[in-house]
Amino acid sequence: MDVIVLGLMLLSLTIWLGLLCFWGQFWRTDEQLEVTETQLESLPVVCAVVPARNEAELIPTSLRSLLLQDYPGSFNVFLVDDRSTDRTANFAEGVAHAVGKPQQLHIISGVSLPPGWSGKLWAVEQGINSASKFAPDYFLLTDADIEHDPGNLRRLVAKAVQEDLDMVSVMVRLRCESFWEKFLIPAFVFFFQKLYPFRWVNNPNNPTAAAAGGSILISREALERIGGIQVIRQALIDDCALAMAVKKSRGAGEQRSRGAEEQRSKGYKENNHASSRMPRQGRIWLGLSSLTRSLRPYDSLATIWDMVARSAYTQLNYSPLLLLGTLVGMPVIYLVPPVCVILGAVWSNWAIALTGILGWLLMTFAYYPTIRFYKCSPWFALSLPAIAFLYTLMTLDSALRHWQGRGGAWKGRVYPNPDNL
Repeated sequence: MDVIVLGLMLLSLTIWLGLLCFWGQFWRTDEQLEVTETQLESLPVVCAVVPARNEAELIPTSLRSLLLQDYPGSFNVFLVDDRSTDRTANFAEGVAHAVGKPQQLHIISGVSLPPGWSGKLWAVEQGINSASKFAPDYFLLTDADIEHDPGNLRRLVAKAVQEDLDMVSVMVRLRCESFWEKFLIPAFVFFFQKLYPFRWVNNPNNPTAAAAGGSILISREALERIGGIQVIRQALIDDCALAMAVKKSRGAGEQRSRGAEEQRSKGYKENNHASSRMPRQGRIWLGLSSLTRSLRPYDSLATIWDMVARSAYTQLNYSPLLLLGTLVGMPVIYLVPPVCVILGAVWSNWAIALTGILGWLLMTFAYYPTIRFYKCSPWFALSLPAIAFLYTLMTLDSALRHWQGRGGAWKGRVYPNPDNL
């Protein structure tokens, strides 16, 4: 038994060393939008699209933050009222008048959800169609529960323009006030970064793609190139699906770029503006925001559980094999070290105990930057094994809900596996 336990511990230790050294430095929190202040040399036209369904409680704060952006260029907000029953649109209109910017707000009454669309993406599609009359250079896709820092849009645009990016997205600071939020929410960000290391996402030569739906700036050119929002109309994890579609378009852009070079060599004249934009195709950036924040409260275990279980099995592509791998892999990576510490102490086997302590310290070291970013007590960094155990149970529950026909439930709607549509 000692040999088996020690072998499992060495496996866990090896995995952690591999993650820390070779997994895109996922544990670091230095990919932040607000790290450097930049000046805008041009002022692209931007339209924000905000899908809102029964958000009367949060829309006064979130919409006010959008309308009070310090962006000096043309900026309009299109709020799509997704058949709300709580007078969301009325509250939104009142906010616009209160801040003296009614001309910047355009309220769209959403129409019935057609087959094959998720509710949020159908609302986004309607907003984009309405905003297109302004011929925007960029769309800001954001949620109705996000409070934007006054300089958020200016920084997003500056990042996109100066680094020639098709998409810029930030994972906003999630609410972290109650005990359960402090215990589980930083880990949500940590696990997301482990799935999608930001350095890999931001590397145009790496196929990893991801985005955070609370704050996405995407160029109109890129959106048109991938075929519009309709290409991801069934996606439940729509932000990452959109990022993947944009990043995959890089290959097509490179082919067109090579074609343009061939044409020029034959004497054809190319549009200088289009030529200068060609290298941008498929480039995306994802980082953290320390100033723009989510207002959505998750102040109980039940609310966080539902949030994770809603899409965890979707993240595994509805694969029983990936689910099995998760149910086996998570305990090996996160639970074996503390268990070995206990067993090693009980059995007086210090080799097991010490390797268990080392593994536990490695995962604590990896998790601590996220804990520090969220300004939580350092002691929470030691609790990652217990947190991972809860997230494993949430993932299992997500699969059970899917098999019972309750997966993907959100805002009174339940979305099936797109493969079954």
